[in-house]
Amino acid sequence: WLMCDNMHHQWLLLAACFWVIFMFMVASKFITLTFKDPDGYGAKQEPLILTAVTKVEEVHVPEEKHWPEDFQPTGKAFSGNLIRQPLVHMERLELLRNVCRDTALRNLSHTAVSKFVLDRIFVCDKHKILFCQTPKVGNTQWKKVLIVLNGAFSSIEDIPENIVHDHEKNGLPRLSSFSDVEIKKRLSLYFKFFIVRDPFERLISAFKDKFVHNPRFEPWYRHEIAPGIIRKYRKNRTETKGLQFEDFVRYLGDPNHRWLDVQFGDHIIHWVTYVELCAPCEITYSVIGHHETLEDDAPYILKAAGIDHLVSYPTIPPGITVYNKTKVERYFSGISKRDIRRLYARFEGDFKLFGYREPDFLLN
Repeated sequence: WLMCDNMHHQWLLLAACFWVIFMFMVASKFITLTFKDPDGYGAKQEPLILTAVTKVEEVHVPEEKHWPEDFQPTGKAFSGNLIRQPLVHMERLELLRNVCRDTALRNLSHTAVSKFVLDRIFVCDKHKILFCQTPKVGNTQWKKVLIVLNGAFSSIEDIPENIVHDHEKNGLPRLSSFSDVEIKKRLSLYFKFFIVRDPFERLISAFKDKFVHNPRFEPWYRHEIAPGIIRKYRKNRTETKGLQFEDFVRYLGDPNHRWLDVQFGDHIIHWVTYVELCAPCEITYSVIGHHETLEDDAPYILKAAGIDHLVSYPTIPPGITVYNKTKVERYFSGISKRDIRRLYARFEGDFKLFGYREPDFLLN
């Protein structure tokens, strides 16, 4: 009987030991999860981010080139933009893919990768970068960045303003200057990006720059293109004032606008759709920046392309990238709903592809 009692006590003691050990393990695990080292947390999460990126980008851009190591999240990243930025850009690309697959919008979202498109894409072979030019969204500054990267000038400050758009002297080749084989190679392997902004605000910017301010070195906008639009679209032919925004909207919203576009030639790049400029449903872009968030997007693009240690995007004046809703509403306040709807119908693809809302004044 005593032997049985001793064995019983031994079993109780052994069970108590196991219980203490188990509770210690639970407590240790809780402490580890609660106070885990930020770098260790980042390393553990890295495969999840890489898997998501690979799914969005497929294999058109080398993973290590498109998503530098510094973009992998750490514990500190959750309180700032380091983790948010990649997710924002992944969402933009996912939206683009979804709209590209929408058959109802196919005519507004798809275009051939023609010479017109290839002429818009500038090449930096040294760092394997392609940049599609979308005028009126700060493209001059991006061209300066690429000019420096290509080695034509040592810094952005050294580039004369008259050289930036002189493609004979700025050392910035267009993709159209290469053979078909070389074009396909670059489209497949290089880091590719372009910038967008609210489509209607971009049209206002183009109108003001080309027809109101009209730089002296571009007289054809005021003296050739404007008269052509007025002759075709001005209702009151007795008016002698220069091109008005209403005339411009009527021209852009005309389903038969192309006959004038042909006459105007490449000058139309300042107001044609992003679809026509960059073929976003045909070319797999690595990043799409937004003018409205350029303060965040510019450094992100430089880092994603692996060139942030070589060059910086020029300083952005405060408030210059903010969407000006009041200005847009003021410009469209005197335009008929019919003409605005026609204009939106032409640019609907741009609104949908890049996540811009249909204007409130069109819904009212």
